[in-house]
Amino acid sequence: MRLYYSPGACSLSPHIVARELGLELELVKTDTRSKTIAGGGDFWAVNPKGYVPVLELDGGQILTEGTAIVQYLADTKPAAGLAPANGTFERARLQEMLGYINSEIHKTYSPLFRDPTPEVRKEREEYLRKRYAFIEKQLAGRDYLFGSTFTAADAYLFTVTNWAGRVKLDLSDLPNLTAFQKRVAARPAVQAALKAEGLLQ
Repeated sequence: MRLYYSPGACSLSPHIVARELGLELELVKTDTRSKTIAGGGDFWAVNPKGYVPVLELDGGQILTEGTAIVQYLADTKPAAGLAPANGTFERARLQEMLGYINSEIHKTYSPLFRDPTPEVRKEREEYLRKRYAFIEKQLAGRDYLFGSTFTAADAYLFTVTNWAGRVKLDLSDLPNLTAFQKRVAARPAVQAALKAEGLLQ
């Protein structure tokens, strides 16, 4: 399998999931601004949507959208527990959380990467803090979003929350979230993914 990624982008989430599962991935670095692939190639030809992540299966099929990719990967090794079994209420809960992270947190960061006006920045930061307040409560007394078991949703939350430093969003007053970020960052698979993407000093 190939994972088209951009260092530190949302593609880090499926990268972490794959490493947690011990799956072999060929990493293909992508420049999402110029839409080019490292070593040459047009990224538009890989994904007409123009963004990462993209998972290319050994048979040539292409899968896009991070929330779909992490569930697909998790289902290749269900015993690892990164996603509950399909058809269960617990799986619906995972999908609920992935959807929340995607629509309410991930997409809210996007304008902050584009040199926003002070008004836009203030509005987006306030919105993020409201959405993180829910996550802070969810993490109370828990190691991860659903308790003591690390799931695909934790990989996604860790990935997008890592962007807070890049956009100078101070989340230090959220102790549960801060502890969660440190806990996930220390996982060997996460360390391996960060190193592979050149994100560790």
